[in-house]
Amino acid sequence: MKREVVNAVDNLSVTVGEGEVFGFLGANGAGKTTTIKILLGLIYATQGDAQVLGKPAGDIEAKHKIAYLPESPYFYEHMTAREIVTFYAQLFGMKLEDARKKADELVDFVGLGGKSDVNKRVAEFSKGMRQRVGIAQSLINDPSLLFYDEPTSGLDAIARRDIRDLMFELKRQGKTMFLSSHQLEDVEMVCGRASIIHKGKLQVIGTMDELLGGERVEVTISKPSAELSGKLAELEGSLVGDKLTVTVANSNVGELLDAVRGAKGDVFSVVPKKRRLEDLFVEIVGERIDAATGSLASTGDRPLDSADAKPTANKYKDLMDK
Repeated sequence: MKREVVNAVDNLSVTVGEGEVFGFLGANGAGKTTTIKILLGLIYATQGDAQVLGKPAGDIEAKHKIAYLPESPYFYEHMTAREIVTFYAQLFGMKLEDARKKADELVDFVGLGGKSDVNKRVAEFSKGMRQRVGIAQSLINDPSLLFYDEPTSGLDAIARRDIRDLMFELKRQGKTMFLSSHQLEDVEMVCGRASIIHKGKLQVIGTMDELLGGERVEVTISKPSAELSGKLAELEGSLVGDKLTVTVANSNVGELLDAVRGAKGDVFSVVPKKRRLEDLFVEIVGERIDAATGSLASTGDRPLDSADAKPTANKYKDLMDK
């Protein structure tokens, strides 16, 4: 019985510049981790090639300047954070004295050097604390390039904020970060540029200004007629109960209101709207990401046009060509 062949990554082309914090967005199963493993040389692409720090993916020389933090790192449960970092520093070839000094520095950097944490075993750590140990471990070799795979997944709001603060500091230090995540809010706050991948294919890529730029306005219409709904069917929006809400560029609000009045419609509200990465993701993929599980979830709203609820790279081709 033949297994179905699935392209985990399909014709993907991404370039990340030195000192850049790049967001690699997608739901579970989109191809994010597979891409990272290819870039690290842990698995090989069936076609195409990848370069990291100017070297072929997997190059030994390049690996000395790279760090990788998987979504669920494993640590010896009986050890403290300082003991773990000391152990891994020795694996990098450091003498014990230097390894301990490095561990002290990094454990303090990630906020685990206080009296309440310094003697705790990993078995007592929350997931957020384990992620901080992972970040400390990832910095032992003072890497130029950091691959972080879902660093805030499964964390509570406070732990997510703490991890974001660490990433902000690494960004300030000039580290290059490839941040794979389904936490759109975190990427929006930390990254200067981002992409969305869906079913192995790149859907859109650009700076945050390019992806989210442009003033937009949300207009809600009460009890729209069938004629008016038909006229507005191509716009981004949703119908909830007897209210139709559409979103347009600020420059098109006047034209929209004229159309509503011309059809004797009733405008319920006109509200400025800041675009979010989540909005862009829904536009492209047609579904939201469940923040807790990382899987796709129904938006709960009925799209005005089912065709708009399908992935479409063409709509954003101008950004991908830049």
